[in-house]
Amino acid sequence: MALSPQTRTQIETLLRQHTVVLFMKGNKQMPRCGFSAKVVEILEGHGVDFRDVDVLSDPALREGLKEFSNWPTIPQLFFQGSLIGGSDIVRQLDDSGELLSALGIDASQQVNTPPSLSITSEAAVAIKEASREAEPGQQLRMVLSRGGQSIDLYFDAPRGNDVRVEQHGITVLLDRASARLASGISIGFVDGPGGGFRIDNPNLPAKVGSLTATELRKMIDAKVPLRLLDVRTERERAVARISPDQTFEEVARGELESWPKDTMLVLYCHSGIRSQAAAEQLLSAGFRNVWNLSGGIDAWSRLVDPSVPRY
Repeated sequence: MALSPQTRTQIETLLRQHTVVLFMKGNKQMPRCGFSAKVVEILEGHGVDFRDVDVLSDPALREGLKEFSNWPTIPQLFFQGSLIGGSDIVRQLDDSGELLSALGIDASQQVNTPPSLSITSEAAVAIKEASREAEPGQQLRMVLSRGGQSIDLYFDAPRGNDVRVEQHGITVLLDRASARLASGISIGFVDGPGGGFRIDNPNLPAKVGSLTATELRKMIDAKVPLRLLDVRTERERAVARISPDQTFEEVARGELESWPKDTMLVLYCHSGIRSQAAAEQLLSAGFRNVWNLSGGIDAWSRLVDPSVPRY
């Protein structure tokens, strides 16, 4: 499809009216391809003010843009009317620390204060142990995506735009977009079966987690500190229960208010439905580490301990 005069005027008007324009699939609130989502994440991570244009809503614009810019793919990022590039170019510029200057932003004027991270001594030991398998010069990198909902840890070489956090002799590398979202995150480590790194991000709304019966068994065996709460009726408890537990009703009337809000709470019922509702109530009360036993005590009887009666 050739670039029509109308489409050319449409593109030129957008580029004239807005300093930074991202032609993308979808919009910044809901990108509709991974490449567009990554560019949005990078720009928003740096606090860049940009106009997003959804090419999927206008086939003539989508095809005409490729001819206008002589660039075959979407997304396309423009600054002051000139094409910077697509997703790969934006990522490369970000990794090298050149993206902000390419967008006319003085990086030296940005706040570069490292975020406040917390690494427990147990996690520090585990990280140092794992670093023995890393390549020379690599350090621990933390990457936050989807507004901080996803957090990855891996060993990587330093980059020009990295923000560095030092703790317990460990250097944590973060790109600037991740660093803006990382303050308050803690990295812990639980040893034993079902253990591993535990990353707590207090900046996110808490959600009820889901545990399988097998996972809960491993955690109990490893003596992971948790409170197991049964939301069922006394009649049901007389038939079967998981030890060591407490009744939700009794705890709610007494000691619950005195427990720290980061206490690990695992709730169960017969099939997992009532306990999910009770877990949501605990989130509303301010608890942040709340889990539901998937399948309830019935799954426990079938998958872990057949001596517990089914009903």
